[in-house]
Amino acid sequence: MGEQTCLAGGVGVGADKVDLKRLPPYRARAGRLDLVDVPPSRYLAIDGAGDPNTTPAFTEAVGTLYPLAYALKFRSKAAGRDYVVPPLEGLWWADDMDAFTVARDKARWQWTLLLLVPDWLDDSDVEAARETLVVTGRAPARLDDVRVEALEEGRCVQTLHVGSFDDEAEVLERIHHQHVPSHGLRLAGRHHEIYLSDVRRVEPARRRTILRQPVVQRCDPG
Repeated sequence: MGEQTCLAGGVGVGADKVDLKRLPPYRARAGRLDLVDVPPSRYLAIDGAGDPNTTPAFTEAVGTLYPLAYALKFRSKAAGRDYVVPPLEGLWWADDMDAFTVARDKARWQWTLLLLVPDWLDDSDVEAARETLVVTGRAPARLDDVRVEALEEGRCVQTLHVGSFDDEAEVLERIHHQHVPSHGLRLAGRHHEIYLSDVRRVEPARRRTILRQPVVQRCDPG
């Protein structure tokens, strides 16, 4: 696979709208495993488990996050600061991580879906957006399950995967069992994915997904 870079200079898409996915943490290159420092971030978060292709809980979770994210965006826009709703993200794990990285036994997967909250908005803005959905009768069924979660991933190995989700296994195997230990590192957090492509419109072979794995030096006590 030839190297493909997913990045853009600056964060603006216009004079008055911010595109959060153009920030440095969303830069990644296909065919490269880069070590990056990810700043602390806050997300709308909702949990679930099971095969994302077949369990209704996954669809419900996605259908819950986006109405709240858009209500938050419109609140920010009304206050004078507009932005593009960021891409869907997910934390993925299993009690035995081989079920995720090697066997791909999706029935055993656990996940937390995420949507980034801009740093100029606080928890009170999120609660006001939630209340807007309730009073207008547009609250999704799992609205009460959404929380604000802070992530401090720090040092991470990151790459851009171009292809279907099922083709990630080889890349994850290389990150977890080859690249990380050979560089004196160890895994230090949950596998993180950022979905840059709209799965409804982009065929599997062309989907772009940032794969991120938090790490620490092997000698670190944390």
